[in-house]
Amino acid sequence: MNRLLYENSVSYQGYLIIPFVFSKVDNYEIYSYKLLAEIGHKSRFHGSENPAAMYSNTVANIVDIAKEHIDINIDFVSQGDVFQSRYVYRHNLIIVYQKNGRCYYDHYAPDSLTNIAAPKLFSSPDECLNWVQKGLEGRNKS
Repeated sequence: MNRLLYENSVSYQGYLIIPFVFSKVDNYEIYSYKLLAEIGHKSRFHGSENPAAMYSNTVANIVDIAKEHIDINIDFVSQGDVFQSRYVYRHNLIIVYQKNGRCYYDHYAPDSLTNIAAPKLFSSPDECLNWVQKGLEGRNKS
């Protein structure tokens, strides 16, 4: 896996479906996917790779496979689209949340679903995104 294709991610039923190129065969890309759950590790599928155990040669089809698997095996009822405010910057996934007048975020590197966000609160989504962007730009200067 080179990187997760966050720019092709789809929010569905409380999960974020994140496609990636699993392998190449005769110059054809074979896609798989990983999942994030809005309830985190309380879901058995949070951070899982391709629980449907099916692959596809298109991003659209692998997303459909993931949706079908979620529909059949859903393990919680979504409370809203927590993945609505997600951004991709330099192949990093940034998810911004607002709660009780404060903003915080999750940050996932291009090749991992390990949250690397700093424990920091912000007063607005813009402040949060600007801070993350400056940090990523500073990290890429060296």
